[in-house]
Amino acid sequence: MTSVWKNTVATLEMIKWEHSIFALPFALTGAVLAAGGWPPLRALFWIVVCMVAARSAAMAFNRLVDAKLDAANPRTAARALPAGALQTRFVGGFVVASVLLFLLGAAMLNRLTLELAPIALAVVLAYSYMKRVTRWSHFVLGIALGIAPSAAWIGVRGSLDPRIVVLTCAVLLWVGGFDILYACQDFEHDRKVGLNSVPQAFGLTGAFWMARLMHVGMMVLLVWLVQLFGLGLIAESGLAVVALLLLYEHSIIAPHDLKRMNAAFFTLNGVISVVFFLFIAAAELFVK
Repeated sequence: MTSVWKNTVATLEMIKWEHSIFALPFALTGAVLAAGGWPPLRALFWIVVCMVAARSAAMAFNRLVDAKLDAANPRTAARALPAGALQTRFVGGFVVASVLLFLLGAAMLNRLTLELAPIALAVVLAYSYMKRVTRWSHFVLGIALGIAPSAAWIGVRGSLDPRIVVLTCAVLLWVGGFDILYACQDFEHDRKVGLNSVPQAFGLTGAFWMARLMHVGMMVLLVWLVQLFGLGLIAESGLAVVALLLLYEHSIIAPHDLKRMNAAFFTLNGVISVVFFLFIAAAELFVK
């Protein structure tokens, strides 16, 4: 029993389950917009199951693929696999179980979600290999999280509306931009071992400017989204709050000062996604 508990705790730490809050609010936003209000509880339940299962599979698979790289990097050497807290076989089994749960959730939604599920899995799992072949791996991660609102829309309606793709593109820029910033922590290590990233290719200052431009692009797309759905003043006020939070995030980190990266990357990004969802949901539920 003690061993099971230790494995459970180590697994939850490995997949950073508390950070599921990153993408989940954007999926819920897609579901609310698709339903024109609160979606059916059955659809909502299976969308949440799919989101948590897909993210868990992706995180565990990433740790499995990157075990040797993590062991060689002082910043990541204490992670569960390189530290010996979990065994490779156990993590592999966890990936398989998460994939099966994701497929079950997709099947319970509708036929189109099930048909597209393998493509979604291919995207979220492919990210783990991208840093070995391209400096643009950050955009693959952005796509992996960005498909959440479009997938949720399909889960509710069984079809896709081009308007929700605008939110997918906004999330792509949001996540990709901050993954670029997060990769700045491994700038020296990546150059030494030959791993690809935007900071490794363009330097820390160049990486920061690229991330800033991507987040400006994100805000432009979110403004367009609000106009497309006619969400009005409440949603526009939410965007103003999101913009202020983004400005604050960028103000607490700099190319020469990365000490508060975790606060920017994890805490504030979670706040941004929740704030965005709450304002959009309020506009959809109480105004339209």
